[in-house]
Amino acid sequence: MAQVIAGVILVAVALLARGVSVNSYVRSRLWTSSLLFFVYAIAAALVAYGRLPADVAGQIRVVSPLLLAFGVANAVVVLAVNPWRADRIPDHYPKIVQDAIVIGLFAIAATLFMPDRIVATTAVGAVVIGFALQDTLGNLFAGLAIQIEKPFRVGHWVTIGGVDGLVTEVTWRATKIRTKAGNFVIVPNSSVGKDAITNYSEPTRETRVEVEVGASYDTPPNDVKAVIRQALQGEPLIAAEPAPDVLLVDFAASAMTYRVRVWTTDFSADERIRDRIRSRIYYAFLRRGISIPYPIQVQIDAERSGAAPVDEAGRARSFDGVEILAALTDEQRAELARASRSLLYAAGEVIVAEGDAGNSMFVVARGKASVTLSQTEGELAALGEGAFFGEMSLLTGDPRRATVTAVSDCELIEISADGFRRVVLTDAAALERVAAAVDTRRAELEQHRASRAQGGTVAETRQSFVARVRQFLRLSA
Repeated sequence: MAQVIAGVILVAVALLARGVSVNSYVRSRLWTSSLLFFVYAIAAALVAYGRLPADVAGQIRVVSPLLLAFGVANAVVVLAVNPWRADRIPDHYPKIVQDAIVIGLFAIAATLFMPDRIVATTAVGAVVIGFALQDTLGNLFAGLAIQIEKPFRVGHWVTIGGVDGLVTEVTWRATKIRTKAGNFVIVPNSSVGKDAITNYSEPTRETRVEVEVGASYDTPPNDVKAVIRQALQGEPLIAAEPAPDVLLVDFAASAMTYRVRVWTTDFSADERIRDRIRSRIYYAFLRRGISIPYPIQVQIDAERSGAAPVDEAGRARSFDGVEILAALTDEQRAELARASRSLLYAAGEVIVAEGDAGNSMFVVARGKASVTLSQTEGELAALGEGAFFGEMSLLTGDPRRATVTAVSDCELIEISADGFRRVVLTDAAALERVAAAVDTRRAELEQHRASRAQGGTVAETRQSFVARVRQFLRLSA
């Protein structure tokens, strides 16, 4: 009778604790203990009040204490180590560790309180099972060591046995890793315990990504390093701190080899980061005339495939459709073409940034670009072939008044202040005609700026504007 009452009380206590807790893991484990206590109470009632054969009743008397011991061990461990009012599992006691503690307590209880024949049978069974399940037990104990030492956790990016992936689960038998390709790799815990483990998420989430690039011996190393650092500015996939650095690592057969080292907090994007680094360096080298040498073992033709850069004649033709240059003669536009240069920007690159210093203007020869203003949402203007921008910096040296970003790969023609000065020196009236066209564009931009400001701004007169242009270009009044 006492055993039945004890079983009922334990069921009630387990269900009460389950109802109080908000932890889903605690609730599921207490439900298991409740079922064990309920079966124990039923078994005790059958032995006490049922008319069972003596051998059946004897077997129930042997098994029922085991049910009680396991239920109590399970309930005690789950209530002792888990938070009741938070739905989480403690870091120091993951599921696999809690299971091991429950099994250990159950084994101790069975050894201390069970009959001698149970202990002997258990010992013989343990030996047999130990030989039969050597690999499984190795995985089990390795899994326990992993959970206790915590070389990695669920959600960490790791390399185990040469496999990169995101840890999704650690079970009794294996560690599950999801690779960057989206595949699951199941690594036995015994293998995890033997292999070297690289954890990219600890002690910090910053991970260094390296890319090597070759540059011509004709370009000084400091110039190459400066171009690479400038090319990587503003790349969203790269951490601003620590700043990227560039090292000269080898005098190779056909090039000087530079190692570019950047930091990121997203290890999963390392391949995309390398792509962005290489792409930005390629376009920056192309604009600055820095060559990436071909391997010396390869014979190449002088002709290159793909779109050829705009030549001098093509630049002169591009100037024909530029509004502010329409007042120039054909000879003046041809001279301006000789003094200009072609630049290539990749899609997504910032060509000029609002507030940056500048003394040149650009004409879009190929591609598309977008104009935006700070503190203003959306696109201010879309630029296509024949469009131009930066004329205020060309004429006055003012900082850039807007940000222009390449929407697609853009080939631009850059006209410098010195090149423009040589043209207008031969025709003083040309400056007046160009300044008039620029003044119209300037008034439109000022309207956009005034519309977002609370008060209007005083417009600069055309006479004072022309005087400022003459002063910047060092032209006589």
